[in-house]
Amino acid sequence: MTDLGETMFASPEMAAIFSGQSMVQRMLDVEAALARAQARAGMISQQAAAAIGSKCRVELFNLEALFHDAAASGTPAIPLVRMLTELVDEDTRRAVHLGVTSQDVIDTATMLQIREGVDLLISRLLDIAAACATLAERHRHTPMAGRTLLQHAVPITFGLKAARWLALSTRLVRRLREVQDHTLVVQLGGAAGTLAAFGKEGLRVMEMLAHDLGLGVPDLPWHAERDRVAEVAAGLGIVAGAMAKIATDVALLAQTEVGEVTTSASGAAGSGRSSAMPHKRNPVEATAALACSRLAIGMVPVLLGAGAQEHERAAGGWQAEWQAVPQLFRFTSGAVQWVLRAMSSLQVDAERMQANLNLTHGLIMAEALTTALVPSLGRSEAFRAVQRVSDRAAQTHMNLREVAAADAQIRAALSPQALERVFDVSAYLGSTDTFIDRALADFRSMRPKAPSNVEGPQTTAR
Repeated sequence: MTDLGETMFASPEMAAIFSGQSMVQRMLDVEAALARAQARAGMISQQAAAAIGSKCRVELFNLEALFHDAAASGTPAIPLVRMLTELVDEDTRRAVHLGVTSQDVIDTATMLQIREGVDLLISRLLDIAAACATLAERHRHTPMAGRTLLQHAVPITFGLKAARWLALSTRLVRRLREVQDHTLVVQLGGAAGTLAAFGKEGLRVMEMLAHDLGLGVPDLPWHAERDRVAEVAAGLGIVAGAMAKIATDVALLAQTEVGEVTTSASGAAGSGRSSAMPHKRNPVEATAALACSRLAIGMVPVLLGAGAQEHERAAGGWQAEWQAVPQLFRFTSGAVQWVLRAMSSLQVDAERMQANLNLTHGLIMAEALTTALVPSLGRSEAFRAVQRVSDRAAQTHMNLREVAAADAQIRAALSPQALERVFDVSAYLGSTDTFIDRALADFRSMRPKAPSNVEGPQTTAR
């Protein structure tokens, strides 16, 4: 039965990648690839490898019994190997799982899942970036209030805000690609990381196994050194936090008192409705993204804490990863999915943005006025003069431009034409156009990275 966790807190694709069925199939993929590598190394016969491979199909296994037995044995690898051994003929059984340990199979299977999961996140982040690029270009000249500490600061454009979301998404893609380059390696070490049961063929089998599965070759087995898993955790935690930043912006811009953006769900029939207040349209995408982000970030300390492991094999830390890694990927994918929905359906109210710009009766241009006065009055005196007229404007509810025009000190420093230019919002946007162009160019310069290829050349990861 599908539950709320599968519909609200994870994307369906990521839920499938980290499902119990997928985990078992990836473990079987490792067993089949191991048998092929050992056959090429002469450790088992080609016939045995083929027989093992033919049975490494998840539909042949009773998953309910496997997971039940895993709880008793402390690892899903033990019942999986037993069931696989029972499926093959008598002569082949001695070749199943030869020389390896449970952690070799589980860690390598997890790496296969991580590869799929990161590929999916990268694809969705590129979709978010594309939506942000469209918004940045379309609204590069749409003025709005820039806000610091939740208060009006100076004018910006909505295009610049979207460009910052774009640049953030672009950086996330690059960071995840780097994570893939550093972490996607095979695990093969045997009982205590020596590959003693492989004789002289250990390193050769490791390299062939890695090539077969499309993973990198580590410098040595890493059973109790979990820096690679921690790097994945940190990378996804950063993604989740970035999605929370974008979702927070959307939620704040959608507030009744602001009303500068809406999303399709918050305006569609039956979507974003309050159960008690008929008039409400809640920002459901932003709300769900924030919930998923918090859940994802909550998994990161678990995985970082799991790095404290005992000697050659962990008692508890490694086992905690079995739950934390899938949950981290599920929740992060949920945050990304909801932000993508928000960006793809975002409706921008330019008129409301302009109205909010005028909300403070020109006070948002106080810095522009100060800047214009500095050549004549100096920085300190200019600041004091603008602070004086700003306070007067706020107290009298008059427009700052009118108060400034009536001030003798300011009138002596600026001509009426110069004062007019000071209050032209479009003239006080600084390098906004350049920043938008940079974000767009950086995104467009990215070439889609080909999906992980099991046939690609492998290098040793350090």
